[in-house]
Amino acid sequence: METRARRRPHLLPLLLLLLLLCGECPPVGGCNEKRMLAMLPHCGKTFAERMKKVEVWKWCNLSEFIVYYESFTNCTEVETNVVGCYWPNPLAESFIAGVHRRFFQNCSVARHHWQDPPDGILIPLIAAPVLLTIAMTGVVVWRSKRTAQVV
Repeated sequence: METRARRRPHLLPLLLLLLLLCGECPPVGGCNEKRMLAMLPHCGKTFAERMKKVEVWKWCNLSEFIVYYESFTNCTEVETNVVGCYWPNPLAESFIAGVHRRFFQNCSVARHHWQDPPDGILIPLIAAPVLLTIAMTGVVVWRSKRTAQVV
């Protein structure tokens, strides 16, 4: 018992030292939104610097900058979590939306209007698997009856 009691006083200075060194620790009370809003622009600035490497006319092609965008997303998640906030949250989302407005406002969302193929192609594509399933079921039933007769 005495050895444990003697060790405990050493823990107090270590805990105090940890608290002093941990200036970046998230607050115990939860999300520090003010600090989060101060840290997120760092992610945006880094993303903007990286996007300078991509030609403007390629900004709408995600494959041209996906690595930079993933890094930006990860940065916002880490910075948000460091200050004790969950991610995504409305403030982080509004910051990310601002970055989207800055870089991707001219990107149209071109949706392809898909149409069924002509009936001459569609009917065989539907009929072939259906007929093949029926034929295979017939073969299995026929073989199982034949095996029963042989025994």
